[in-house]
Formats: sequence, C-alpha cells, structure tokens
Amino acid sequence: MVRFSSADPRTAARGEWLFDRIVATGSLVVRELGGGRHGEVAAHRYLSSPYVSAALILEALSDRTRLAVAGCRVVVAQDTTEINFSGRGAARRGLGPGGDGESRGFFIHPSVAIDADQETLLGLVGGQIWTRAEGKVGPRHQRDAPDKESHRWVQGSQKAAALVGHAPQVIDVSDREGDVWAHIAHLPPGLELASRARHDRPLEGGATLFTALADQPPLATTLVRVSPQKIGEKARTAEVIVRAGKVRITRPARAPRTDPEVLQMGLVEAIERDPPEGTEPLLWRILTTLPVADAQAAQEVVRLYRLRWRIEEVFRALKKDGLALEDTQVQDGERLFRLAALALGAAVRILQLVDARDGGSRPMSDVLDQSLTPLVAILVRDRERPTAKQQNPHPEGSLAWLSWVVARYGGWNCYGKPPGPKTMARGWQKLSATLTGVILAKARELP
Repeated sequence: MVRFSSADPRTAARGEWLFDRIVATGSLVVRELGGGRHGEVAAHRYLSSPYVSAALILEALSDRTRLAVAGCRVVVAQDTTEINFSGRGAARRGLGPGGDGESRGFFIHPSVAIDADQETLLGLVGGQIWTRAEGKVGPRHQRDAPDKESHRWVQGSQKAAALVGHAPQVIDVSDREGDVWAHIAHLPPGLELASRARHDRPLEGGATLFTALADQPPLATTLVRVSPQKIGEKARTAEVIVRAGKVRITRPARAPRTDPEVLQMGLVEAIERDPPEGTEPLLWRILTTLPVADAQAAQEVVRLYRLRWRIEEVFRALKKDGLALEDTQVQDGERLFRLAALALGAAVRILQLVDARDGGSRPMSDVLDQSLTPLVAILVRDRERPTAKQQNPHPEGSLAWLSWVVARYGGWNCYGKPPGPKTMARGWQKLSATLTGVILAKARELP
C-alpha cells in the first residue's frame, strides 16, 4: 500500500499523524495542528521533506478507495476549484496568477468516488494540484493537448478507470467544464461517461447538439433536487421534463486527424418548467455512454449526473465552510500543495463520517482498518448509556457504528440535531487519540 512518504518510514508516520490532526482539529493552521512546539516542528518537517509530494499524498489517500468500491456501482465526480489569496498573496512564494490573472493562487482538480445507489462518499480517487505560469504561454489552440489545463479532465478519467474491475460499473461524471473533445473522445475502456454539454457541437447531417431533441416529445416529468449555489441558500426541488435520444457528433476541426470522425452518444435533456420567479431555470444537456432508450434510463442518467453535487460539498468542507484552506499561513508553494492534498483527504473523511450517521451498509474499513473492530467495540460500550436512545443502533463493524461513537466522542448526546462536520472532527481527534493509547498499552504488554 502506498504511504505518505516515498522512502522514509518516519516521514510516512508523521504524514499519517498530520492527516489525522487535520481531520481532528478542523484546522490548517500549523501551530494548532502541532498542539505544541514539538508537534509544530514535526508538521513543518513533513511539509518540507524531500520524500514527500502532493501527488504521493493523493495516491496514498486514494489507496483505501480502491478497496471501498468493491461490489458498488460507482460515480466518479471530478471538478476544479481555485484557492485564491487575493490581498494576502504578496509574501507567498512559488505561486502564479489565480483565476483573475492577478492574485496569487493555485488550483485543485480532485475526483471522488460515490456509491451510485446509496449516494454516499466512498473516498478520494485522485487529484491534480498546480499553479499557472507567469506571463503568456501562447495561443491555446497551438498547444498540445497534454499542455492545456483542460487535459486535467482526461487525467481524471484515467484515474477513474483504475477502479474498473474493482467495481461492477464506473461512471465518470463532470460539469460543463468537462465538455472537452479529448475527454469524451478518449474515454478509457470500460469507463462510462455522463458529462454536461457546454458546446453546441455540430452533428452529422448539419444539425447542432442543442437543437437535436427540440422536436422530440418528453419521455417523462420528474423532480430534481437542485443544490444551493451560494452559502446560505436553501436547496430546492425543480420539476423538469426529460427528453433523450442518440446523437452523432462530428470531430472538431482542430482535433487530431487520428481521432474518430464521428462519435455516437446518448443525449439527455432535463429542462425545468415553471421555475420560481427570479430563479434561473435548470437546463441540463448530458452527453452519455449510458443507455437512454426509455424514460427510466433517461431519468437514471439525470439522477447520476446530479450526484456530482457531492464534490461541491467536498469543496465547501475544504474552504470557507470547513477547513478554510485559503486562510492558511503557509507561504511556500510546494508546502502549500502538500498541505492542500492532506486537507482534501480530510474533507472527504469528515463527510464520510457525516454520511454514515443515519445508517447504511458501508463497512468501517472505508476510513479505519477493520482489524481495529474489537478495540472500537470497547470504546462503543464505554460511551453507551442505559436508555435506548443512548445505545449504538448500528451493526458492529459498519461505518455507521463507527460514526456513532465518533459523534459521541465529539460531544453529541444522542438527542437533538444529528451530529455535523464539526462534531465529527472533534470526535475523530479524541477517538483516534484513545485508540492510539490503547494500542500502545497493548504493545507494552507483549513479551
């Protein structure tokens, strides 16, 4: 199994410790993560180690996910977020311009695995972290595909394809930014696709993508939960009409001549009718390799595409609504990228624990080695109380069972509101510290 260091076991152990501290404290402030001068120095040493890279950390975090997807239909959602240090980037080293072209910043493009049926997070699949070069890099159309930022979608698909064979079905899901010819034309074998269309691509015969289904009667009317776009907004439910059919997309003029001249794909349209006043109506055009022959198949494509909102939740947990990565005081670019990789894994871990609080069939091994079940059982019994509401109701060894005791360690009293991310983060800190103490005590008892 890949670890948090390429060579040094001590550095690897330090990386695992730092990752757990980020989950536990909900902070990316190195002084807080260290818990004291000794820990602060250890954190800085890890972030500066020559045996560590952001790519290695992301690979270590995704290792467990390949085990978690076994037996599941899996949606792999990929997307990009920007970490922008507007007004606070002057002293930062090794960072290029952010999205506004002026502020210092960098970009993160992760992919996460989601159980297609239970809609729960299974873990991190992979990711890319980069900063832009200073100055102009030449016209985009003159650059080779691997040199374009849009190549991240192709790399995301390649990471998703690593799950093919581990899971019975793997579906690569992306928003409009993922509508890149290379992304849809070079899909790895065995991987399915559901990508929202951004471009009104020409079709064989002279029509265009956005008008392809205009004369087709609706297959169904369905309800779609629309996630809030801004903090403070509430989710809403949209009534949409669904159309679907096959389309034959022609190769763009600037695409390599070796690419297919025509791609046959499914197209599903979900168009909201009667949106609330002042609200932009939902309009999704989804290109897919999945079946679209009838209403049930088309509605399933819409549902699977909607699951990409889970990666938006990860971004919120990573940024202002959670770990506040953009507020970190780390100045050096490479060290920032390593911290960002750890923070990304921590955001996913916290949301997995929140997902499990109401039950489900996921095993504890999604976040903690199953061999620790007997020790966790001792801690569960210690936190249970006489009343029925204060008993752990979940099957032993399940992720829900673990989530219950994590929440109890975080201060949840089994009454009132369900435990949220902050409670889970606090509980993880205390539970992991207690487990470590028990393991060390047992080790001392051995001959």
